[in-house]
Amino acid sequence: MNNFGGIEDRYAEYSTAKVLLQSIPYDGTSTWGKGADKAFPAFLNAAENMELYDIETDSEVYRQGIFIVDEVSEKSSPEAMFRAVYAQSKKWLETGKFLTSFGGEHSVSIGIIKAFYEKYPDITILQLDAHSDLRPEYDGTIYNHACAVHDASKHTNLIQVGIRSMDTVELPFLNREKCFFAEDMFHSNDWVEKSLALMGDKVYLTIDLDVFDPSIMPATGTPEPGGMNWNTVISYLKKVFAQKNVLGFDIVELAPLDGFKAPNFLVAKLYYKLLSYKFELKK
Repeated sequence: MNNFGGIEDRYAEYSTAKVLLQSIPYDGTSTWGKGADKAFPAFLNAAENMELYDIETDSEVYRQGIFIVDEVSEKSSPEAMFRAVYAQSKKWLETGKFLTSFGGEHSVSIGIIKAFYEKYPDITILQLDAHSDLRPEYDGTIYNHACAVHDASKHTNLIQVGIRSMDTVELPFLNREKCFFAEDMFHSNDWVEKSLALMGDKVYLTIDLDVFDPSIMPATGTPEPGGMNWNTVISYLKKVFAQKNVLGFDIVELAPLDGFKAPNFLVAKLYYKLLSYKFELKK
């Protein structure tokens, strides 16, 4: 496997890297569009064709070091996948390095988030997503992509942004004061400051790529109309990183489309932007 962005080996060594990148190519509970298990190679290929100088922050954040850890390949069952992701995430969190994860579909985030909130009990989980993902169980398991933040809703300060699809079964678990629906966001910009005010200092970020409008992100299992655009997402996340201590993040639900590379490139750019904000904004 190539280094992220094709960077030189000296920037991709575990001993010196500040960033860990774990791939979790699991697609076992997706219920419509498949292909998230093939996302990581497409993501790496796009990153190799991306300029590594970030204009906005005047930086080359790859010099902080990005090490790709062993992927979590367990896929025998949702429960087994959860246990494997949780165990590996706990292990990497003990290193003190900045842990980033790449799916796979959104069920992979359940174990990661649990590892984070156990280490940081006062953490805020910031979810960018088209779907509320609050079901207590779905298709016979609590480790389903439709349940991605149900556990987080019970154990963390969960803030949801970009939501525009949910089922009535989720309503008892929805905190409307901390959920920013896409339609409301379209009519007013006050959601930015309101959501920031609801966060504690420590934040973990989980991004389902269907938060973006399908006009720019069609390569996802459950695209929903009325999503966010690139500049809105990026300007918002810049404020989050500038004002809060983001402890880690995951990006999930890329399902690559044959012959259509733009969505893969968007994801590579998004990942690199978040690293640039983490390490270069506050210098």
